[in-house]
Amino acid sequence: MKKLSLLLCFVLAVVSLQAQINTPQPSPAATLTQTVGLTEVSIDYSRPNMRGRAIFGDLVPFDKVWRTGANARTKVTFSDDVVVDGQNLKAGTYAIFTKPSSASWEVYFYTEYNGGGTPGEWDESKVAAKTTVQVIPMPVSIESFTITIDDLANDSAVIGILWEETYVGVKFEVPTDATVMKSIEDTMNGPGAGDFYASAIYYYTEGKDIGKAKEWIDKAMSMIEKPRFWHLRQQSLIYAKAGDSKNAIAIAKKSLADAEASGNQDYIKMNKDSLKEWGAK
Repeated sequence: MKKLSLLLCFVLAVVSLQAQINTPQPSPAATLTQTVGLTEVSIDYSRPNMRGRAIFGDLVPFDKVWRTGANARTKVTFSDDVVVDGQNLKAGTYAIFTKPSSASWEVYFYTEYNGGGTPGEWDESKVAAKTTVQVIPMPVSIESFTITIDDLANDSAVIGILWEETYVGVKFEVPTDATVMKSIEDTMNGPGAGDFYASAIYYYTEGKDIGKAKEWIDKAMSMIEKPRFWHLRQQSLIYAKAGDSKNAIAIAKKSLADAEASGNQDYIKMNKDSLKEWGAK
């Protein structure tokens, strides 16, 4: 019994000691973030070292799918839809798997990005995009596995993979021009109906310039193809507050008729109450 107690004390002491010791990871984690045009790109991966080992064709066999790093799967996240080798890749997160060979690599963007290592069973339906890139020999040896985002342009960049004396680059394109052109078009066309409508209601509810609120609500209504009873209700309230009871009553009657046709009892009551308050005949 005494020996058992001593053994338990020893085990507890070892566990306690281990829980307090922090040691460096052999393949430390890294996160790379880069803005490409207007698209945010981030890559999470682990960085093993060569440590005197031969890498490609040995530690990393040729013609077999590789996790492209160590530990958890290497992941890339795009904030916008991008294009890889003519293939549309939706915004989101993907695992990057590769199949190295001496002259070229196959690169896969795989939708199942959680977990470690390569999938137990490769599922081609989970390959969102794939491409083949050429190996570029380097004149220097890279000790730590490295991923970069280089060759930055407004509409593209290159994911670079470097280790040992090997470099491969995967180009991707981002929708910068389409995003900028839409922004320019929206701005040049001015505010939309929703912008005018929301601004008018804000001015009305916050007691700001009611004349400006009336101007904006009229602008909104002119841009709405068929204003509904809730739109008309807000317009009538703004007109009433602006002192234009005659038009407020006319608009409220339109809102009431639409509310009755739609069977909306709340708006029927609100419009009837307002019409009574404004002295409608």
